[in-house]
Amino acid sequence: MTDALPSFDLAGKVALVTASARGLGRACALALANAGADIALGLRLKESGKALAGEIEGMGRRALPLQMDMEDVDQIRAAVSEAHRQFGRIDILVNNAGVGPENLAENVTESDFDYTLRVNLKGTFFASQVVGKLMRDQRSGRIINMSSQAGVVALPGEPIYCMTKAAINHLTRCLAVEWGPYNITVNAVAPTFIETDGTAEALSNPDFHKHVLASIALGRVGKPVEVAGAVVFLASPAASLITGATLLVDGGWSAR
Repeated sequence: MTDALPSFDLAGKVALVTASARGLGRACALALANAGADIALGLRLKESGKALAGEIEGMGRRALPLQMDMEDVDQIRAAVSEAHRQFGRIDILVNNAGVGPENLAENVTESDFDYTLRVNLKGTFFASQVVGKLMRDQRSGRIINMSSQAGVVALPGEPIYCMTKAAINHLTRCLAVEWGPYNITVNAVAPTFIETDGTAEALSNPDFHKHVLASIALGRVGKPVEVAGAVVFLASPAASLITGATLLVDGGWSAR
């Protein structure tokens, strides 16, 4: 980036995107590749990334599908090690993996509680830890955590999901302060309801869909590419002075 103009170019960079097979992860992987980055694809099932890898390679970028179940810390470490071995560096980490079993607080089971924390918090933390060590050694890096508007506003029926996303927002700040001296930025993106396979069932309910639209100032559900655009920005040289921030991509829901 020059002093005169911001740069959004990611040519020569390597990005690792977790849970990249579909939805927001897929959109982020494609958007980062379009901006010039080679992509390591973290996948719960490695074979699920073949088609996406082909799309990325068709854009003239390198793609590497990796077995990376975010509930398994050993798999996280092995996947990061393989990405680093293949590419020689990791410049960008997108912690996209997340789950949210829906239930009222009084009905939440211990297994659902533990599962949500394992993926959303434990997985995000240990992926950040392993990649953060590599970034520290190379004295640069961008970590982008996928939060949610649920970390800022209360969503009835999703207390554990909301709790984990609020925790991710604060983890983002903690890591930003700890790793800032190594020229590593750590930020989060917090979307509203986005049109994905994961939200399709809920949004197909006319009453719920009406409630969602009434809560979003822009009056529409978001698209994955709109979240991916925020991720590319935070990964780019244009965002070099931004760290510890949670960027709401919520159509104005939290402004009410």
